Amino acid sequence: MIENRYDESSAHLMIKVNGRFDVYCHRVFRNAFVSTPQAKTYTVDLSNVSYLDSSALGMLLLLKKHADVRGAKVLLSHCSAVVSQVLEMANFNRLFTMSE
Repeated sequence: MIENRYDESSAHLMIKVNGRFDVYCHRVFRNAFVSTPQAKTYTVDLSNVSYLDSSALGMLLLLKKHADVRGAKVLLSHCSAVVSQVLEMANFNRLFTMSE
């Protein structure tokens, strides 16, 4: 399940992923950032992610590309040890700012 919350005053979009982050999340995840007014910062909260696969990595890259075109920043937050390990194996720690 994907939840999103946009704060107009700070132009910040928070996208929270709960449970499995896989191909079945694609449409909802993409709609969260495409259909929301232009944000200056995007935060993807991964604190409740129990599983992620290569399609999740692809979705994060789509968000990064979307943000880069707009000059916006992307932060991956609350990454568990397992999620951090997968992201680091894919060298996402070089593409994104990550926090635990």
